[in-house]
Amino acid sequence: MSEPVTVRILDREYTVGVNEDERQSLTIAAKTLDARMRELRGGNKLAAPDRLAILTALNLAHELQQTKRVAEPPAGGVFALIDEANRKLDLLLTQAG
Repeated sequence: MSEPVTVRILDREYTVGVNEDERQSLTIAAKTLDARMRELRGGNKLAAPDRLAILTALNLAHELQQTKRVAEPPAGGVFALIDEANRKLDLLLTQAG
C-alpha cells in the first residue's frame, strides 16, 4: 500500500507516495538529487531551480546510460565473452611460441 513520504530538495518539500519497501530507496535518491543539484548550483543561489533540475536529470541519465553500456554483455552474452577471451589467448600463445 502506498504511503506518503516527504523529502527535501533544494530547501523545498515534496510529498511522494511509495510502498513501505521503497521508502528508504526514495529517501536516498532524494538526498542524492539534492546533493547533485546543490553541487551544480554552486555559489549561484539565483540559478533557476527548473534549469538545475533538468541539467541534473540529464547528468544522472547520462551516467546511468554509461553504467548500462559497461554492464551489458556483448551480443551473444556470456558465451561471446568466453569466445573472445579464448581468441585473445590463442593469439597471445601464437605470438609467444
